[in-house]
Amino acid sequence: MSNTITPELVSLDVGLGSDKQSVIKSLAERVVAQGRATDADKLFRDAWAREEKDETGLPGGIAIPHAKSAAVTTASLVFARLKPGVDFGAFDGPADLVFLIAAPEHAAEEHLAVLSKLARSLMRDEFTAGLRAAETPADVVAIVDAALSDEPAPAAAAAPPAAAAPAAAAPSAATTATAQDLTVDGRPARIVAVTACATGIAHTFMAADALTAQGKKLGVDLTVEPQGSSGYKAIPQSVIDGADAVIFATDVDVREQQRFSGKPVVRSNVKRGIEQPNEMIHEAVAAANDPHATRVTGAAAAASTAASDANVGWGAKIQRILLTGVSYMIPFVAGGGLLIALGFLLGGYNVSADASKVIVDNALWDLPAGGLGQYLGSVAFMIGATSMNFLVPALAGYIAFAIADRPGIAPGFVAGAVAVLMSSGFIGGIAGGLMAGFVALWFTRLNVPRWLRGLMPVVIIPLIASIVASGILILFLGRPIATLMGWLNTWLNGLAATGAIVVVGVILGLMMCFDLGGPINKVAYAFAVAGLAAGSETNQTPYLIMSAVMCAGMVPPLAMALASTVLARDLFPPVERENGKAAWLLGAAFISEGAIPFAAADPLRVIPACMAGGAVTGGLSMAFGVTSLAPHGGIFVLFAINPIWGFLVALAAGTVVTALLVIALKRWVGRKELEAAEAPFEAVAVTA
Repeated sequence: MSNTITPELVSLDVGLGSDKQSVIKSLAERVVAQGRATDADKLFRDAWAREEKDETGLPGGIAIPHAKSAAVTTASLVFARLKPGVDFGAFDGPADLVFLIAAPEHAAEEHLAVLSKLARSLMRDEFTAGLRAAETPADVVAIVDAALSDEPAPAAAAAPPAAAAPAAAAPSAATTATAQDLTVDGRPARIVAVTACATGIAHTFMAADALTAQGKKLGVDLTVEPQGSSGYKAIPQSVIDGADAVIFATDVDVREQQRFSGKPVVRSNVKRGIEQPNEMIHEAVAAANDPHATRVTGAAAAASTAASDANVGWGAKIQRILLTGVSYMIPFVAGGGLLIALGFLLGGYNVSADASKVIVDNALWDLPAGGLGQYLGSVAFMIGATSMNFLVPALAGYIAFAIADRPGIAPGFVAGAVAVLMSSGFIGGIAGGLMAGFVALWFTRLNVPRWLRGLMPVVIIPLIASIVASGILILFLGRPIATLMGWLNTWLNGLAATGAIVVVGVILGLMMCFDLGGPINKVAYAFAVAGLAAGSETNQTPYLIMSAVMCAGMVPPLAMALASTVLARDLFPPVERENGKAAWLLGAAFISEGAIPFAAADPLRVIPACMAGGAVTGGLSMAFGVTSLAPHGGIFVLFAINPIWGFLVALAAGTVVTALLVIALKRWVGRKELEAAEAPFEAVAVTA
């Protein structure tokens, strides 16, 4: 494993700056200098993004900044023994031993396993003592290679006083607890745990080892499942079923969380699993003995266990829930819509009226009067129409899933189907999904007897949640929402008749470009898709709306690509110029999210420019009478768009308007304030 770390990647007793930005930047430059990465700035940014999510300082004077980065060509460990140490966020003081773990973006499993093994070695006192006592870079390489190959570490002299590890924090009250406190029903507690960090390289395995070691020390039966980037071995279900409580020390979603449903749970970020395993084990045992303790519900909305999740407001939670429903709905829409468009292409507009009869009465060996084209068009149309019929049920079902996990899916789908029955459209589906999800979630939190827990998610919760959500839709909400949807369609048809539909195009263009894939964008898109079913040769309004929405949604990424890679490269940092290259394809495929990196870095100038271009495109699309039979695909479904020239002219006009406007805003609006805000970062880069 000597290729992972070499003497040229080791620095001993050096000062790399007074803060961790400088240290990480210097180590990233060392990786590039050795030809193991192509861009020090990108590697630094990727490592710093991980650092901002959760500081990588650990007890005992250790820090392990790490990242997967497209800039890395060879998996590498870069080591620095700092003098003096630098604060990386550990509770017991600065770090003097720093490893930068640099992995390729698509690292092979063997590389990830090596890097993870290093992280686990840092939990051993003899390993860190050897690093502090090493006299040459070659000594460090030998110590690390021995750890990675499971060989005995080379003997090392005791670390000099100046390099001694910082003193450990004083033990908490929980540390003094005796093994007799850690029992359930008179026997040693049985606990299962899951650890996972954002990259799945370092903290995941360090937390697993810390919990395992502390559990053994306390006499607790503890089994840990580290969910790392190189995969994970699931705890046997029989072990989970027999456990008294579960610990989730994770920064990301727990995979297959439903396996732990009903178990008392202690949640924290992964770093607490490293720093306070003793406290977490005591808390888990206390939860096992508390009949009112929080239990695992499996809810996707609660699956993220980062410490900050508890502080998310209801507005953000509802937004996340709705976006989950839409994201799961889109595959039904995209595939089904394209098949419908293909059906029209092969069989003509009349295919929608005759498709079912043509399929039932004919076959490939007994073609209808219209020939093979009409038959294949009818087949494509019916498959697509069947897929599109899942639009509202899928939206409602996965909204409920986002709230209550699997117990919410069935009542959510039922509520969505009832919304279709009541003609209340996607608004009814949203209402039904929310009701089904929250009813199901409430029932998952009930503390029921053990014998009843198995029936709750598969029988009782779907039954009651379906009755409540669908019943409320039928008795109270369905008809008012259907009336609202009918009024909206009448209003749009009226605008089309008076020529004012251009205004609708402008409004939809503004909505599509306001939050670039966020809730307002998705509302406009869902409205357009839901109306496609009402389109026909005599009612072109839904097709006009779909075209305006898709065309306007393509503008932001294409405009950012044009501005950053062609017209004004000097106004965009290297990372945004790279994003701009990818944005060409994303925009062409109607993926508005391709502009998010630009908007996140400079929202006050990028978003208004995008909205201006989107409004131009939406209005022109309507003015040119452009129709789209396909709900997704961008330029890849031009066969379903008519007239093509109108679509392309509207798209080009909005793209150019946004690109020129964002360039003007970046050059002349608020430039001094922007430079002042960027100055600290530039200073860090220079001093590093």
